[in-house]
Amino acid sequence: MFTKMSFYENTLKNMQKAAKIMNLDPEALEVLSKPQKTLIVSLPVRMDDGTLKVFEGFRVQHSELRGPFKGGIRYLAEVDLDEIKALATEMSFKCAVVGIPYGGGKGGVKCNAKELSQGELERVTRKYVQAIYQIIGPEHDISAPDMYTNGQIMAWFMDEYSRLVNKYQPGVVTGKPIEVGGSLGRNTATAQGGTYVLQEYMKLHDMKPESTKVIVQGFGNAGSFAAEILHGLGFTVMGLSDSKAGVYNENGLDPAGVMEHKKKTGSVSGFSGATSVTNAELLEKPCDVLVLAAMENQVNDKNMMNIKAKVILELANGPTTAEADEYLSGQGVVVIPDILANAGGVTVSYFEWLQNQQSYYWPLEEIQTKLKRVMVESSQRVLDIQKEHHCTMRQAAYISAFDRMAKALKLRGSGANLLCKVYNH
Repeated sequence: MFTKMSFYENTLKNMQKAAKIMNLDPEALEVLSKPQKTLIVSLPVRMDDGTLKVFEGFRVQHSELRGPFKGGIRYLAEVDLDEIKALATEMSFKCAVVGIPYGGGKGGVKCNAKELSQGELERVTRKYVQAIYQIIGPEHDISAPDMYTNGQIMAWFMDEYSRLVNKYQPGVVTGKPIEVGGSLGRNTATAQGGTYVLQEYMKLHDMKPESTKVIVQGFGNAGSFAAEILHGLGFTVMGLSDSKAGVYNENGLDPAGVMEHKKKTGSVSGFSGATSVTNAELLEKPCDVLVLAAMENQVNDKNMMNIKAKVILELANGPTTAEADEYLSGQGVVVIPDILANAGGVTVSYFEWLQNQQSYYWPLEEIQTKLKRVMVESSQRVLDIQKEHHCTMRQAAYISAFDRMAKALKLRGSGANLLCKVYNH
């Protein structure tokens, strides 16, 4: 019997499972189970038609034990505090599992970005920065794009923050356009990083690209680049889907051709040489690797028994619920977890931040070499932990991250034993 949990409860359960396996100090688990700071803001914005609309915004800062807070901003009508807390918490683990010196943060504005004009998006962004700028900064809390935000929005974000502090500060945000301090390789980083992780798993299990069939759910940034990269390496990409529909051909699709079709029509649906399917149907097709690159909770208690993939690669955040993860693991399905699989994005964001701090920018070859080293070494560490503890890859990834964060906590101290000084006036 599975109990339906929220995204945040799901994250806490993953933490608790790993903590039990590794015998983590209960005090470390207690400290890391709660965000350090949660901010909710109201954003009054003048719309194009002259009316005033008040949007709700969030910024959650989970842990700065290992460095500044780091995490994206999403513009989504359904976004809520529970989701942002979960994503901020996962960001701390994601940064720790790949060994980059950040803690987790996350932000969001409750709005439908698709319905806003460019002018309205800019005004929402600048108002959001005005509301949170006192708790962010290049050495304290660095933002990035997430769902329905992009390089243009990051440029507005950086510009508004720089205006407020009266100093050019490109490092306050990553995922910027190249022209205003962005990094080469950032657009493909999540997909490329996930591919490196998948390749390390495949080496261990003697899987060959030419005999591996893949389905990719989600055809945005991460999903489209993942499909192209895997296709280029010789994988057979049988299925692709966006938010509207999916297409399937068991003999393989050309992702570049599907992307051209999507640009012309607005969806992958109707691509010639493929059968149209629903998103739900595509998830349940037999394949060797199912790449989840859409949203949270896509594989859940309602469809988990129909999943026929042998390996799931999580390029989205939290796409597999705790109950589905537990069930699939019991069925022998390997889930390569989000906090490892999609950490290529935050890794190259870290590279971008370093370049901003140095005012010196690296060639693409250097970025790709550094990314591969980080993802390969992190994957090998997780696989070694999995072997040592006889656990799932998700549990091993959390153990890897816990190990680094708990050591930082022990060295720095929680502050719980500090006495408050009383001043007499």
